[in-house]
Amino acid sequence: MKIRFGYVSTAITLWDASPSKTLTFTRYQQLSKQERNEKLLELTKLNLSHTLRMLYFNLAHEIELYRLSSSLVPLATHPEVFWDFVTPFKKEWQEIGELIKRHQLRVSFHPNQFTLFTSPQTKITDNAVIDMEYHYRMFEAMGVEDRGMMNIHIGGAYGDKVGTIVRFHENLKRLPPHIKRSMTLENDDKTYHAEETLLACEKETVPFVLDYHHHMANPCETPLEKLLPRIFQTWEHIDLLPKVHISSPKGEKEFRSHADFVDLEFIMPFVKMVKALGQDVDFMIEAKAKDQATLKLVEDMSKVRGFKRIRGAAIEIK
Repeated sequence: MKIRFGYVSTAITLWDASPSKTLTFTRYQQLSKQERNEKLLELTKLNLSHTLRMLYFNLAHEIELYRLSSSLVPLATHPEVFWDFVTPFKKEWQEIGELIKRHQLRVSFHPNQFTLFTSPQTKITDNAVIDMEYHYRMFEAMGVEDRGMMNIHIGGAYGDKVGTIVRFHENLKRLPPHIKRSMTLENDDKTYHAEETLLACEKETVPFVLDYHHHMANPCETPLEKLLPRIFQTWEHIDLLPKVHISSPKGEKEFRSHADFVDLEFIMPFVKMVKALGQDVDFMIEAKAKDQATLKLVEDMSKVRGFKRIRGAAIEIK
């Protein structure tokens, strides 16, 4: 079996490469109409340029997984700003997309924690649809809407977990079908554990992105090794390998917080579960050291007997 590794948003090894440079609405209001437009164009162009830098960095290090920044476009979904962020940058979007397609890179987005379909407030659901449409529009601009995925959490329980799940399924009907096809769900570290999230994924025919660290912080009664085959089955209807989020705790007292790097000992029990199934899988590293943590984990794992590094960010396990 094989494991590929990737990281989130910013290669910290690169100098000043953040793809998430932004503009607050307060600052936006203080600018003249011309200055507003110029600032939005300036920051978006810079973020797209930095994204391209990241992709070339990834290619140089044979990193095939990458989570794009959700903040590529400043104020893209603000109700008083809504602007055309595609037309001025058609060349840039297409250049990024061509690179992704040519090298068969796996890319994704992770909309923020406010993108929820569990809220009893209609406005929250409206905003969640708008945010998902924004992410999908970026995939379209790149020409990778057929392969890019957007990962979200179920959301809060609002004091009634059973009733809230019913509302989640009802609210999710608001999401256009073509966008829902690009959606994945992830278990979280406090509310909806792996089994609850799996049930929601199975009901909606949505792939499940297991977060192993979250599972360890918020375990379910059913052993993970029994759930894993079903979790992987949620990916069978699309042409992508199962994806898992990997990180390790900052410490015992800050168990839910992500450490700078990934502790191999912490994740090895899970790696052995995957090995037992013989399932190829992709690991998205969510450690604070991002690209450095990713490559260090690959190096650490390659030193284990039976683990062979076959690419810059890929391991074969025998």
